[in-house]
Amino acid sequence: MSEALQSLLDLLDLERIEEDIYRGHSRSAVIPRVFGGQVAAQALVAAGRTVPEDRHAHSLHAYFLRPGDPGAPIVYNVDRLRDGRSFTTRRVVAVQHGKPVFGLSASFQTYEEGLDHQAPMPPAPDPATLPTGEERLRSYPHLPADTVERFVEARAAVDLRYVDDPPFGDFGTPREPHSQVWFRTNGKLSDDPLLHVVLATYVSDMTLLDSVLLAHGRGGWAVGDVVGASLDHAMWFHRPFRADEWLLYDQQSPSASGGRGLGQARIYTEDGRLAISVIQEGVVRVPRDH
Repeated sequence: MSEALQSLLDLLDLERIEEDIYRGHSRSAVIPRVFGGQVAAQALVAAGRTVPEDRHAHSLHAYFLRPGDPGAPIVYNVDRLRDGRSFTTRRVVAVQHGKPVFGLSASFQTYEEGLDHQAPMPPAPDPATLPTGEERLRSYPHLPADTVERFVEARAAVDLRYVDDPPFGDFGTPREPHSQVWFRTNGKLSDDPLLHVVLATYVSDMTLLDSVLLAHGRGGWAVGDVVGASLDHAMWFHRPFRADEWLLYDQQSPSASGGRGLGQARIYTEDGRLAISVIQEGVVRVPRDH
């Protein structure tokens, strides 16, 4: 296991303060606020620790309420909304400086047999043929060195490989609002199903709004031609998967309007099983001088 991955796992291992109350800390991010994927992953950890082990996360719905302060701890308060025969529902509110910064509802289910179908996996190149995220970042001379280093550090726990140039690599001309990324953790994980769901949640916030930027030829936060933040985030976990094995993140944007952009995606295992569906809306604004 890489040192960066172990550091991320330590970050996600919340401190229990009291019954249904947990505390987490933050790590450096590309932007000067808490990374949204981190607070979503930590909130899911808090919810999962109040649920029986035989019930696995099948969905989450979340709102980003305020920018998180990376210099202060985050307290996660869990409400046990329902414990049914098949489903368990939890609500988590993340608090900093006495104010809610993030809210999450998550549902967990016991295993059941049932009807089964899925959308087919789209074509994508073998991840082994693609440059690593670090290799691709360092290949763009227009990116400031400090920006590259912040990206490399923030994503060091994950092997994340773009199929095509990301928005910050090739911008200025609109492209199809579609992006593909392969990802897996930089090291093996335990067999705990919650851990794999939590790691996928963490990664899911890294690139989902890229397709919005592609549609308008914008390079994004890395080059400063847009400003933005995640507003809400929803995920459905359809089938078992491992976050330490290759997952294809197939993303697209059906709409942008009113200073907001919508990204939707499907995450497939390497052998073609649809594992996760994701939808996120975010603020995407063009600065006045652009």
